[in-house]
Amino acid sequence: MASEDITKLAESLAKTKVGGGQLSFKGQSLKLNTAEDAEEVIKQIEEFDGLEALRLEGNTVGVAAAKVIAKALEKKSELKRCHWSDMFTGRLRSEIPPALISLGDALITAGAQLVELDLSDNAFGPDGVRGFEALLKSPACYTLQELKLNNCGMGIGGGKILATALKECHRKSSAQGKPLALKIFVAGRNRLENDGATALAEAFGIIGTLEEVHMPQNGINHPGITALAQAFAINPLLKVINLNDNTFTEKGAVAMAETLKALRQIEVINFGDCLVRSKGAVAIADAVKEGLHKLKELNLSFCEIKRDAALTVAEAIEDKAELEKLDLNGNCLGEEGCEQLQEILEGFNMAAVLGSLSDDEGEEEDDEEEEEDEDEEEEEEEEEEQQQLKERGQGEQESLTPKKIIDSQDSTPVPSPPVDVATFLAFPSPEKLLRLGPKCSVLIAQQTDTSDVEKVVTTLLRISSVFKDEAPVKTAVHETTDALMRKAFTSATFNSDAFITSLLIHMGLLKSEEKIKAVPSLYGILMTLNYMVQQDYFPKSLAPVLSAFVTKPNRALDSCSFARHMLLQTLHQL
Repeated sequence: MASEDITKLAESLAKTKVGGGQLSFKGQSLKLNTAEDAEEVIKQIEEFDGLEALRLEGNTVGVAAAKVIAKALEKKSELKRCHWSDMFTGRLRSEIPPALISLGDALITAGAQLVELDLSDNAFGPDGVRGFEALLKSPACYTLQELKLNNCGMGIGGGKILATALKECHRKSSAQGKPLALKIFVAGRNRLENDGATALAEAFGIIGTLEEVHMPQNGINHPGITALAQAFAINPLLKVINLNDNTFTEKGAVAMAETLKALRQIEVINFGDCLVRSKGAVAIADAVKEGLHKLKELNLSFCEIKRDAALTVAEAIEDKAELEKLDLNGNCLGEEGCEQLQEILEGFNMAAVLGSLSDDEGEEEDDEEEEEDEDEEEEEEEEEEQQQLKERGQGEQESLTPKKIIDSQDSTPVPSPPVDVATFLAFPSPEKLLRLGPKCSVLIAQQTDTSDVEKVVTTLLRISSVFKDEAPVKTAVHETTDALMRKAFTSATFNSDAFITSLLIHMGLLKSEEKIKAVPSLYGILMTLNYMVQQDYFPKSLAPVLSAFVTKPNRALDSCSFARHMLLQTLHQL
């Protein structure tokens, strides 16, 4: 390390905050790559008697540095709080698990009894969960009360690993007479989806001591929401439920409303942007009216709630003396409905609790048409649910056939209907892509006219939409992308600039004069692009353009922060 770097590091460390058993290097932007880089940090740790909390947020720690820091922590048995969020900025994803393993092993060796572990904003993906899996199962976490894993890109796979580790921790700690009593769980923006949420719900049901659960922006639909609702019902101490920006629909909302009736300590309900719709809102209003006397905040904003249902919600809070905020912004009340809402609350002398209604969508005129749309969406959700069952090997036929019929018939499995390229592209799913067989990449490339930029973009988006972290699906998506895009980019007639422009429009990152509906989720295409830009056929001249648009603020990109981070990191390294 150069002398000027050592001087800079020493100056940063001079700002280190010490007090109350806490040693903080928070936000110092330290670049700790080697053992030498970490010498001053180690010295501070070793010289700190009675270390109870270590803050490493806002720095970047490499594998070698993590090993020597871990060595220093092996003697810190009093350590209780690890504030280790945003600790691997700029690191390769492969560097994070070994760094976490070193640090976790040190805590186990030290005999630490953690109360709080915060690894948020580290973008370590499913593999990263393996990095602290052993720690979670160890005696060091039997005393854990707060686990924070916000914005880590865990995915379904990571969620399942985490759930298993928590159940194992509870089992082992219970055997010692002191069951894990987790109070606060935070895992927003992790793409947990239904399977990840359901796995965690099982763990929550076993633990039973939760007071706060924060799981916003996870792509969870009503099956996952229902599983969480059932788990919450056996966590009677729950005070805060934050599931913002998932998709309840009526089914999920009704299930959650039933759970709310059984909970007596609830203070904060955040179901904003959860598509609870009117029937769901009424069910929640009934739960609020029946109890929840400690309720301080109710957020049902941007949920497609109509006027009458919104007024029902307002009437339900009449005797909620502790209520500080009611958020019904972004719904469908109309001007008259907004006025009625305010009048109701004024009648209760509670007008001050109502949040802004500036983003109200206006009253819906054609109720019949909207009900049809809602029915269609419910049907689509049912189809998706059946598809997920099939992908888990349970089969649509099994879930739809009565048990008596199954028992009375031959157990020979019903063969799946054949799939061709046109069927896959019309209704893409991971299962259909795999059923196309080993030649799926060749078939799709052969049947796509690469002289037509729009067709190439559309095909690429359909392929990437089925992306999953599971090996067979990921490999099939990568191979199919390779075949299609190699054919396109090596064609003399293919316009690369037109391709990137059209792709950005379809992703909703670039405006177009024509009305083009953006893809519903950017996760798949971002993960596919992360792979594609590293291939030899991808024109490196397109990288700066792609980077510029993916860097810009965008709500759709924010909900896929892990995939966005991965792509930007790869583009930066090109």
